Amino acid sequence: MKNFEFLSPTKIIFGRNTEERVGEEVKRYGKKILLHYGKGSIFRTGLYDKVIKSLKDSGVEFIELGGVQPNPRLSLVREGIEICRKNRIDFILAVGGGSVIDSAKAIAVGVPYEGDVWDFYTGKAEPKTALPVGVVLTIPAAGSEASKSSVITNEDGWYKRSLNVDIIRPRFAIMNPEITFTLSPYQTACGVADIMAHVMERYFTNDRGVDFTDRLCEATLKTVIENTFIVLKNPTDYDARAQIMWASTVAHNDLLSTGRTGDWASHMIEHELSGIYDIPHGAGLAIVFPAWMKYVYRHNIERFAQFAVRVWNVDPNFESLEMTALEGIERLRRFFKDIGLPTTLREANIGEDRLEEMANKCTERGEIGNFVKLNREDVLNILRSVAKG
Repeated sequence: MKNFEFLSPTKIIFGRNTEERVGEEVKRYGKKILLHYGKGSIFRTGLYDKVIKSLKDSGVEFIELGGVQPNPRLSLVREGIEICRKNRIDFILAVGGGSVIDSAKAIAVGVPYEGDVWDFYTGKAEPKTALPVGVVLTIPAAGSEASKSSVITNEDGWYKRSLNVDIIRPRFAIMNPEITFTLSPYQTACGVADIMAHVMERYFTNDRGVDFTDRLCEATLKTVIENTFIVLKNPTDYDARAQIMWASTVAHNDLLSTGRTGDWASHMIEHELSGIYDIPHGAGLAIVFPAWMKYVYRHNIERFAQFAVRVWNVDPNFESLEMTALEGIERLRRFFKDIGLPTTLREANIGEDRLEEMANKCTERGEIGNFVKLNREDVLNILRSVAKG
């Protein structure tokens, strides 16, 4: 196990009707806020009205900026930065899922910065300060409600890049599983794939002596897998929704990273898919992750066999160690397919004409991944393997 520092300062406010407390939480940090949200779901569900009432009852002044879309755009971030500067905003409230939260975080670091906020996402600069951010979560998936991550898409070239710094962790996250009852089966499935990917990126490590966090990772994955089938049959099962929602936070607040170095190559490859083709991040991960596994499993067959046995209940005496490992990968792929996700580019209506472009962009700053280092040809081979299935 490696030395580590663990910081997870986000206050979690979890349970029924907790969104009604948003005003009292916000006023601890600001008096004039930016209310940031997506394109309409919070209006249809009545969440918008509840948030507005709570803010007004608490005497919080707000300016609104909606319109965040999946794979949030840099242009809207820049608009939000100008709004905050012009109106002397002192807090940002994100009401939505990972895209809204990531956009809010980007605005938060951009407001006090004299340069272009995109500098932070290309590694040209590192933010030193940021406006505080709070969250009312609507979709369990990205884990952005308690993470140090933000991912933004630049329309100029369709680059999707990430920022990872502790100063953008939200001050609080309000999480009511009832808000997720109206998610479609496809939205639910995409969220599940995102949660599982965050765990698996950490699980496949070269570090030894990490069985405790292995077990935490495995428990998180098994909990999500089992409860996914429950909510797909009964979307209003509160306990199942609650377990998935809490798992999404634990999967990406860095608890599962303690003492170990994760991989993250699959995320980097997927960012090229959703950056160019604008597919849901979780759908892209369902395509990429099993393909990455099949490409690298021989690097540590024992770890992949452990994944198969402990997560997917494969018989430890299943033919051979290698066949056990491969069976675990296949069960992951089948799970994604069973819950309605694509597992090939063709199933996502993505052609083969831009594979080399994606491989080039993915590795333009060098090799990716930590479990196994991947170069341009490796990434291209993985993409080709899922082009047709």
